[in-house]
Formats: sequence, C-alpha cells, structure tokens
Amino acid sequence: MLLCWVPVCLGIGIGVYFSLRIEPGPVAWGAVAFASVVVLLVARKVPTAVAPLCIALALVGCGAGLAKWRTESVAAPVLTFRYYGPVAGRVVNIDRSASDAVRLTLDQVAMDMAPSRTPERVRISVHGDQPIRSFRPGDRLIMTGHLSPPSGPAEPGGFDFQRHAWFAGLGAVGYTRTPVLRSEPADQGWDLWVFDTRMRISQSVRAALPGETGAFAAAIMTGNRAAMSQETLNDLRRSNLAHLLAISGLHMGLLTGFVFAVIRSFVALSPTLALRYPVKKIAAVCAIIVGAGYLALSGGNVATERAFIMVSTMFVAILLDRRALTLRAVAIAATIVLVLRPEALAGPGFQMSFAATTALVAVFRAIRGMDRSLPKWVRAPLSVLVSSAVAGLATAPFAAAHFNQVSHFGLVANVLSVPLMGAVVMPAAVLSVCLAPFGLWEVGLWIMDLGLRWILFVARSVSEWDGAVSYVVAPGSAVLPILTLGLLLMVLWQGKGRFAGMVGVASAFLIWGQTDRPNVLIADNGNLIGVMGSEGRALSRDRGSSFVAGIWLENDGAPTDQVIAAARPGIEMAGRVWRTRIGDIEVIKLAGVTALQDLDGCGGAQVLVSNQIVERPRPCLVLDVGQLRDVGAVALYVQDAGLRIETVRDRVGVRPWNRAGIDTGSIPPTLTLQPRSGPQEQPALTLSGVNQ
Repeated sequence: MLLCWVPVCLGIGIGVYFSLRIEPGPVAWGAVAFASVVVLLVARKVPTAVAPLCIALALVGCGAGLAKWRTESVAAPVLTFRYYGPVAGRVVNIDRSASDAVRLTLDQVAMDMAPSRTPERVRISVHGDQPIRSFRPGDRLIMTGHLSPPSGPAEPGGFDFQRHAWFAGLGAVGYTRTPVLRSEPADQGWDLWVFDTRMRISQSVRAALPGETGAFAAAIMTGNRAAMSQETLNDLRRSNLAHLLAISGLHMGLLTGFVFAVIRSFVALSPTLALRYPVKKIAAVCAIIVGAGYLALSGGNVATERAFIMVSTMFVAILLDRRALTLRAVAIAATIVLVLRPEALAGPGFQMSFAATTALVAVFRAIRGMDRSLPKWVRAPLSVLVSSAVAGLATAPFAAAHFNQVSHFGLVANVLSVPLMGAVVMPAAVLSVCLAPFGLWEVGLWIMDLGLRWILFVARSVSEWDGAVSYVVAPGSAVLPILTLGLLLMVLWQGKGRFAGMVGVASAFLIWGQTDRPNVLIADNGNLIGVMGSEGRALSRDRGSSFVAGIWLENDGAPTDQVIAAARPGIEMAGRVWRTRIGDIEVIKLAGVTALQDLDGCGGAQVLVSNQIVERPRPCLVLDVGQLRDVGAVALYVQDAGLRIETVRDRVGVRPWNRAGIDTGSIPPTLTLQPRSGPQEQPALTLSGVNQ
C-alpha cells in the first residue's frame, strides 16, 4: 500500500508550490534538493518504521520541483498591456466560449510589436457574421483584434485564469469585430492534420444527425462541443450528466472495455488460437491501441490524456498478469499524470475523476464476494446502482466546490443513463467507425441517436424537477486540501488511523459551513461593485461586466440574473455616482472623469472607488483603476474594529504567470475604526499607507 502514497506526497509538494505567494529563488530550490537527498540517505539508516516518512518528505520536495520545472518549461511571452491592431496567426483550435461566441486559437502569432514580446498563442472571440465554417486548422488568418493579458481572479480566492492560461500557452485573449481573412491556405503538420480530421468527422456526424443528438454524438466521438446549445448543456449540468460530454474516464473505459471484450470473445471462438496464444493479452494490446487512437482523435486534452493513462495502466496490469482494478493501478496512473502535468492537480477534472475511481475501487474491493449469493439478474442492476451512488458521492464535494451547485437527483439520472451509454451508445460509435470504410456508418449513428435521445430526455426531465439543484457558497482555500487528505486517510490508511480521516472530512465541512463572504466586492477595473444585503448581493450595474457579476453571484451560492441583482436594495445611484453603507462604513463609486472632478474630497465616504486615475490626495481609502490593475479585485470585510481589506494580489502573490504590473504596497490590509471627537462620537477610519 506504500505505493498508493506516492501521488499523495507528490500532490502535497505540488500544492505547496502553487500556494506560495513568492516564487522561490535558486537558493531555496538548492535547499529543497539537498534536503530531499539527505532524507533519502537517512531512510537507508533509520528503522523500517521511520523510513517511509523520510521517503515521503523526499517525494514532497520532488513534487514541488516537478511543478517548478513544468512552470519554467511552458514559459512564454505574455501581453502586458491592452493591444488594438493587426493580428496574424495559424489556426490551431476552434471552439466556443460560455457566451456561445466562436473562438479561434492562433499560434505563430505576428502583431505590431517586437517578436520577443509577442505571445506565442492568442485566443480571439469572433463577433459578427463571419465565414468561420470555411476556416480549417492550419489556415493562416489576419484580422484586427482587441487583445489584453489573461485576467486574474474575479475576486480574492477565485479561479485563477492567469495561471490556467500560462499552462495552456495563452499569452493574450480578446475579440475581433472586423472581417477575418485567410492570408494563406492550411499549413498542417501531424497534430493539425489530426485536428482537421476531428473537425471533418464532427461536421459529418452533425450532418447525418441534425439537432442536439448530432451535436451530442460529435462531442462524444471527437470532443468537439461547439454545436451543443447552452440549454442542453444546462440540462446536463443540473441533472449531473455533464460528465457524459467530456471524453474522460467513463468514455475511454467504456470504449476500451468494449473493444477488449469483443476481441477476446472473437479470438476465443477459435480453439486453435485460444489454446496457442494469450488471448487476454492480445485483447489488452488492441484496447490500448484503440484508446490511443481515440486520444488522438479527441484532441488530446488533459482530461482525455488522464483517462488514457488510467485505462492503459489497467491493461498493462493485465499484460503483467496482475489484477487490473486496484488502488495501486490508480496510484500509478495518478503519479504519471502529476509527473507530466503537475498543474492538473488543481483542476476539477483530475480531482473528480480520481476521486470517483479511487472510491469505486475501494468500495468494490470491500464488498467483493458479497454479491455471490444474489441471483445473476440482480447483480448487474445492483452494480450499476452502487457504482453510480459511490461515484456520485465521491465527486459531489469537489463538484460543489468548483461549480457551486449540488444535483439532488443525479443518482436517478445516472442510473437511467449510464447503462445505456455503455450498452448502446459507445458500442454504436465503434460500429459506426468500423462501417465507415463501407459507407454504412450511418447505421451505427442511427443506433447512437436512439440512445442519446433517451439520455437528453432524462437530462431535460430531471433538470425540471422541483428542487433538482441547490447552490452552495464557494469554500475557502483550506477546505479542499483538508477534505482530500481526510478522504485519502480513510481509504489508504491501514488501521485506526482511518478515524483521523473522518475527523478531517468533518472539519472540512465545518469550515465550509462557516465561510464568510465579503461584504463588498470591487472589480479590478473599478466598473462594478457588489454589496451583500438582506436579499443577497446587490450590483451597481444591470449590464456590463456580466462575467464578473456571474462569478460573484455563483460564489455567493445564489446565482441569479444580473438585472435582478442590480434591482436589489443596498446601493443608491445618482447619475454617475453610487453609494452604499455597510454598518459604519460608507463606500462611494464614481464612473467617468466628470463625476470624479465634481466630487469634493471623498463625499463623506470612507472608501472611494473610481474607474479613473485619482491624481490628487483624498481623505479616505482610494481604490482607483491604477491601483486595482496592480492589486486585482478587492474584497472588503466590515468587522467590529474596522475594515479588513483583501486583494487578489494578497492571495496569489507574485508568480511567473502574473508578474506584469506588480505593486504590492499600495493598499493596507486593515483600517481601524476610531470615534471622532464631538457630541455624536461618529466612528471614522484611521488610514495608513494610502492617499490622504
């Protein structure tokens, strides 16, 4: 079982590295390397009971080193200012944004700036009536684009898109409203030829199966979800069936498992072959080959790579005459993923897939042999019910933490849908591919259509049930690590130490339940503020900054339309001036130069927010657009003693992916309330380190 702790220790080291606020220097890394070597040498001299602890410490240091190596290996120029001008590049990906706009990812980028400062990859959303369907992977395009650096978290502790973009190789994001022109025809290497093949298959599938089932089939076969409507995606999320879209462990497992079973059964039909050759191992090799082809066809994203590594580990175990589904096999797969892509640790895909797989292996190992007394016709549906319940329970906390919602009828939806996915949809997909050379692939697609229609019907029906979904507050940064370590102790520890895992899990949920949301949130451009009130968070604008507004409301555990949030009481508007009061603290927000010039001092407020640069000193805490660009979004917590201030920069620090425009000393962490002298003794803020 010690092997199972290897990815845990690597993950701790990776997590520690990504949680640091300052990038360690050469001296620090030298010390980590020296300490790791020392504890490994010590492990050979100490008693057997202590040696694993020394090895674990060395693995923690190794995990941190892997994360650093990966960070430096993907380093590329990142745009440091807003850019408007010509953009040229080669198409390497075409997808859709959350707002349903077509997005082009370009490499070999040329812009009106020095090549050394030009990002290697940019992603541009295309607006207006554009001939997107005529573009192919490898085409060289030219356009006029509005680009900006990848944005930081929408609030302190939120999702860090800057870090995500760093590891995805994106140095700038933006949009274009001008015509997109093809300057040169497709220039394709092997990778783009595979991508072009994906797009062609996706278009052919949608042509043969028009509507949502065709888009669903294309997503399953090629990973291209661009044609899926937002309504269907929402139904799948609310019914906890969105995992059927992502080409991950379920799809890879069903596909390779089906191929393994078919080839093994087919070869076993010949007594000569069955007696002379290792049929089981031949089927395992064929399944690995098919899985590799599926990985290439689906685009090779992180989730699919992870799934392929997992199933390959299982089939390699078969080749080595070992049990395929064991915790050791899961640990090996997790270790490979963390070595290749350490940044995957923080993603919901890694956490949910390995949580589900680990839980399934542990539970079925515990109940092995218990079902032998049951009739055979009961075992199959019981296995589906148990596996759906276990996977759902294992992934629910992680899904709630990342997506702020819990699907209450997900078990029902999965029991009604997953068996059909395994018994009908995936075999039909294999059949359609096998019949494609003979021009008969529509037979397989027709069968797929029947299964997918049922799944979409289940998703739509379950999502419409009363109480189908409840929303939860985004947890603090400590919740998921404590929860994960607690669950791992319960599964991996041999002996009474498992009870410590139960304490960890209970502690994580207790901390989560006491999460304190900010009284005031301020966007990093000064255009939007959100104030927590009795009816929920009130917003200063009913449109504009909709992405940030949506994230704030979701993290509050109360997603709603921005127009509704803007109509809530709590913020008073007069022209281009917004005022709000939380306890004894008054916040004033200004929009535009005129409103700023007309304001006398701070207008009696303790906090001034402006989307302009405030030139002259003011007798209050000033958060102008210059400071906000430096420190990111700001959260204000009103406390008995005063005002606690937290910025994005406070949380993420100064790291390789966010080094542009660093200024860490412009805002104090706390402001203290002290009574003014006078008959009414009204409290005021004592300011230090700010414009006064």
